[in-house]
Amino acid sequence: MHAVTLSATLEGVRAHLVRVEIDAGRGLPGFSIVGLPEAAVRESRVRVTAALRQMGVELNEHVITVNLAPADLRKAGSAFDLAIALGTLAALDRIPAAALHDTLLLGELSLCGELRTVRGVLPALLCAARNHIPRAVVPTGNGGEAAGVQQVQTHATASLAALVERLREGEPLPQAVPPAVAEAPQNSIDLSDVRGQHGARRVLEIAAAGAHNMLMMGPPGSGKTMLARRLPSILPPLSTDESLQVTAIHSVAGMLGEQPRMLRQRPFRAPHHTVSAAGMMGGGSVVTPGEVSLAHCGCLFLDEMLEFKRSAIEALRQPLETGQVTICRARSRATFPARILLIAAVNPCPCGYANDPKRRCQCRPKAVLRYRQRLSGPLIDRIDLHVALPPVSWSALDGDERGEPSKTVRARVLAARAIQQQRVVANINRHATNAHLSRHELDRCAALSPNLREHLKRALETLGLSARAYLKVRRIARTIADLDNAETIGKAHLAEALQCRLFDNMRN
Repeated sequence: MHAVTLSATLEGVRAHLVRVEIDAGRGLPGFSIVGLPEAAVRESRVRVTAALRQMGVELNEHVITVNLAPADLRKAGSAFDLAIALGTLAALDRIPAAALHDTLLLGELSLCGELRTVRGVLPALLCAARNHIPRAVVPTGNGGEAAGVQQVQTHATASLAALVERLREGEPLPQAVPPAVAEAPQNSIDLSDVRGQHGARRVLEIAAAGAHNMLMMGPPGSGKTMLARRLPSILPPLSTDESLQVTAIHSVAGMLGEQPRMLRQRPFRAPHHTVSAAGMMGGGSVVTPGEVSLAHCGCLFLDEMLEFKRSAIEALRQPLETGQVTICRARSRATFPARILLIAAVNPCPCGYANDPKRRCQCRPKAVLRYRQRLSGPLIDRIDLHVALPPVSWSALDGDERGEPSKTVRARVLAARAIQQQRVVANINRHATNAHLSRHELDRCAALSPNLREHLKRALETLGLSARAYLKVRRIARTIADLDNAETIGKAHLAEALQCRLFDNMRN
């Protein structure tokens, strides 16, 4: 007696289809799983045996052999339980095998036969869509997440017994229902809360408009953290495609909560400075995404960046340049998307009060230099915008004047992003933001007049900027022009962009 079902295994944020082949025969009782299974997959035989016993199906007289194909692909996780259980029942002729044809099965079984939520349901369903699998069965708890993939007809069930009864009777399975999309809650954090720091507010707006990375340096209490935490309030909402990507990453990480659903808000990640390089980039025996991937399409905020381990912050070079992270292990290789908007905050010295007009710095010059050298030149080169924050004056703190609210600034950001989106339609920039324009794309949509080229040449020679910084200045100038709704880059746009490269020589 033989049966075949379908399931999926994860490799990074991408899922691969797995054929679950079950052979059942009479003989000394045994339950074997082959096909490069990890510990959680091998333990599936215990959960499946107990769940089937609760339904009155005893395996004492049968030899069950399960093969997970392809055999050279490592299988991990508990999502194979449902496919193995239903395949075993089909091999024993307890349910019609035809009912499982072209159906992706995902779910972890409890010992009493209930179906528990599993990681990676959304990537698995996207894999089913790529392989033209028309339907899938998932636990009820994963229904909201699964309903986001409209190409696959998804059914949700709470227990193995209820599912088997419907399959035996030929009754239709319950559809997975997407959760109602509630209106976004009113965010109490608003950019108008920031007093003073007009220059930093302007740079934050440029960062949001063009998805440019940003480095802030200032003494304690100058508003670095306050500004960074208000960045999400001026960012545009996630597009449908971005929502799928972000939800898939959080699904793989098992961070969608007890009732997984599609994520609609841009992620904001602020790891503690004790995070390891593996925690930042991702890793583990079963590779899971790190902080940079969890911040994909959103913001990664590194407060007190110079206090982070050097290995953790230097590892940011690859994702800042390529927008993805590749984790290599002896037997596996996983790639995660990591297109982030990095916001870093640093103090000017160990005590924090270098160049403060009112407080005396207690640090020796060598200590200040050694502190700043924790941030390498190549990493500074990859950060687009640099801004120095002075101490906030008492008059700004005590006054009644408030800055522009997030709603007003966000409107300008959305208008600038709309201009960039039009370039996507024109097949100029596939990433839809100025921060990721290539040299060829810059020459097409951010061309400089001869006078501006000469002005930029003199500035580069004076400031000693690298070739990468040269391209970043042009991208920033294009974003500033978009905020002004200008078709071409003007002298004022270029001058403001050059002012945003303050720290290229901060280590000297």
